[in-house]
Amino acid sequence: MEKFFDYFDERYRESVLKSPSSEDGPVITISRLTGCDGREVAENVVANLNLKYGTSKWKWVDKDIIYAIAKDLNIDTQRIENYYEGIMLSNLSEMIMAFSGGFVSDLRVKRAIRDVVLSMCKEGNIVLVGRGGVSIAREIKDALHIRLIAPFYWRVDNVMKKKNMGLETAEKYVIDTDQKRFELITTFLDKKTKNIDTLFDVTINRSSFNVDDISELIVSMFEKKLSRKPEKRKVRTLL
Repeated sequence: MEKFFDYFDERYRESVLKSPSSEDGPVITISRLTGCDGREVAENVVANLNLKYGTSKWKWVDKDIIYAIAKDLNIDTQRIENYYEGIMLSNLSEMIMAFSGGFVSDLRVKRAIRDVVLSMCKEGNIVLVGRGGVSIAREIKDALHIRLIAPFYWRVDNVMKKKNMGLETAEKYVIDTDQKRFELITTFLDKKTKNIDTLFDVTINRSSFNVDDISELIVSMFEKKLSRKPEKRKVRTLL
């Protein structure tokens, strides 16, 4: 976690963003339909990689990114949460915030999200859950992009158990969250698309495998795709 705070430092982040693309990664992005246990899978993948390579440098990140972006923009974390939730500023809100001196445009929030996420992915040894990672890190060679799916009512049932929701509430939650996640992925693409299937290297049906099995599959596929061994990754330092 200590390494994560380097991304609060603008100089460090810029040094990573300007580094040669040949040094990017390695990174694993995990996108998921709602109710597919993406965080649990990411945690297991990191544990497996660290154990296998005798290291502790692999980390998984999710909402931690929000705090880095909020600090960078000097705004409340809720503003970043709102962007991820698809709650954009209206023209009236922009005018009010501009006059009050607290204005940060949606475009600036988007740029900050991209810079923080991309710098983490370029630095490497990151398993990134959601956050538009598959789109932002799409040019990184040493990357594996995973998508977790499952039948609708399997996911609804999982959400009901984990969030203590009733059926109708869980159905609405799954539908709404799926849409927001789709829109976030397409937001960071150069060209809008209705079909994001080809962005991913592998799509796994969560209902067919347990979390441990999926984690082992991801590590195996990651090693097959990676163009160089993870332990040979060069470490950057802030001068």
